[in-house]
Amino acid sequence: MQVPVSHFLVVAGLLLVIGIFGIFMNRKNIIIIMMSIELILLAANINLVAFSGALHDLVGQVFTMFVLTVAAAEAAIGLAILVIYSRNRGSIEVEDVTLMKG
Repeated sequence: MQVPVSHFLVVAGLLLVIGIFGIFMNRKNIIIIMMSIELILLAANINLVAFSGALHDLVGQVFTMFVLTVAAAEAAIGLAILVIYSRNRGSIEVEDVTLMKG
């Protein structure tokens, strides 16, 4: 028995909404903002894989692997920058980052 595409769309929609709320409700912590962006990318990947399976086409799954690779690189580089910033400033609040102009 195959799972219908509508179930995948509901899960992806919930992840998208949680990711958007995570960005807008918490504007203090950079780590939570980065995790919310990852949830949004995961929602897009679930849609790609669901439609790829429904249409019997591997292009969506291949594109998902590219998106996962870029997301992993973004997370690694973002966390490295965040660790260096927290060592220099002592905090990782978004308000402190905006003071770095110039």
